[in-house]
Amino acid sequence: MRMNHEAHKGKIVRSQWASKMGFILATAGAAVGLGNLWKFPYLMGRNGGFPFLVAYLIFVLALGLPVMITEMSIGRLTQKNPVNAYHAINRKTTFIGVMGVLSAFIILSYYSVIGGWILKYIASYATTFSAPADFSAYVAQPVEPVVWHLIFMALTCFICYKGTKGIEKASSVMMPALFILLIVLIVRSVTLPGAMSGLRFIFTPADSNFSFDSIVAAMGQVFYSLSLGMGITITYGSYLRRSENIPRSCATVAGLDTMAAVFAGIAIFPAVFAFNLEPAQGPGLIFGTLPNVFGNMPAGAVFAILFFVLMFFAALTSAIALLECVVSYTMDDLHWSRVKSVFLLGVLIFLLGVPSSLSFGPLGDMLIFNYTFFDFMGVLTDNFLMPLGGIAMCVYVGWIWGPQRLLAHIESDGVSFKLKKAWLWCIRIITPVLIVIVMAMGIVGIARVVGG
Repeated sequence: MRMNHEAHKGKIVRSQWASKMGFILATAGAAVGLGNLWKFPYLMGRNGGFPFLVAYLIFVLALGLPVMITEMSIGRLTQKNPVNAYHAINRKTTFIGVMGVLSAFIILSYYSVIGGWILKYIASYATTFSAPADFSAYVAQPVEPVVWHLIFMALTCFICYKGTKGIEKASSVMMPALFILLIVLIVRSVTLPGAMSGLRFIFTPADSNFSFDSIVAAMGQVFYSLSLGMGITITYGSYLRRSENIPRSCATVAGLDTMAAVFAGIAIFPAVFAFNLEPAQGPGLIFGTLPNVFGNMPAGAVFAILFFVLMFFAALTSAIALLECVVSYTMDDLHWSRVKSVFLLGVLIFLLGVPSSLSFGPLGDMLIFNYTFFDFMGVLTDNFLMPLGGIAMCVYVGWIWGPQRLLAHIESDGVSFKLKKAWLWCIRIITPVLIVIVMAMGIVGIARVVGG
């Protein structure tokens, strides 16, 4: 893939993926992130295990795939970044692309903070063979977490600055390594005494904490996990060759993404249950509970390093995609060079992430509608920008602009889209209704927080 746009006879030529494998690995890398390896396992734990998994898989088909196919098709059809892509379709829809690029910008700011935590844990295990003594005390520090946030952001910028070679190497090395590490950790986890309880928790239907809220959580997780509504899929789709089968490619990416999420659950829960620890935790599951597991495990420091390196790969591949989405916009619209785009955007995103980092310590009392700065950034993107963009896209493509143009594009070059009727039903009715439900429930939860 040539992500840097090349001048050819005075014109800007849109770059393309060099190979189908490069495209699949890069797009899968964008999708497989902390949403899979961190958020998915603890949501499973909080919402009863197996029933949540079933709901998640259903929504991948009914929500995730239709939106992914639509976004990727818009990208390839227009050959533009998200803002220009929607502008090319209809100037009145430009705001949809703006919300996507803005989402990517904001998400990367706090995503990089978490990436910094992961780097800290890798460094701690590599030097002291143990995790930081107290996760809450560590993230409350005013300086060190910000430094690690800076280092993570710098690594993301370096790979994007390298353009073709950097992004291709990152995807081709980190994605296969990620799955190899997952398998190694699964083998170790399931061989622990008492591990079967964790597997039963994931794969056996039972009385649980599963409820309507769990269904809504599964829908929301699909949207976040597949990196939908962030402009990433449109950006990566714009580099795609016309001969590629978009539905098949999206199914492959969604399959790899879901596989990573399930594998993460299989790696984590048997180990948690083996040591009689609580599975239904938030960030503490990764940064608190699992270090306890590794601490009680033979050669635990080795497996801890493997686990956090795995987390780092997942975080970095997604961070690259988020930054590339914004870089693509500044290169196309502002005509900045790649160096200027990466440097200035990297600095701005880092600065926006600093209050998120400090919200666990010095700025903990600075609340926006009863949310810390870190949580408010997440609420803004997850509950408003991304779902509003998804709803607007479905309504416009499905009912105003008309899906036939996209269908004709999807089926160009002899590609057969066998499930096009199902896609039409989803994009017109099922998917926007599901997104509205997720958004409505999210707003209800926000109202509770704001109301105290």
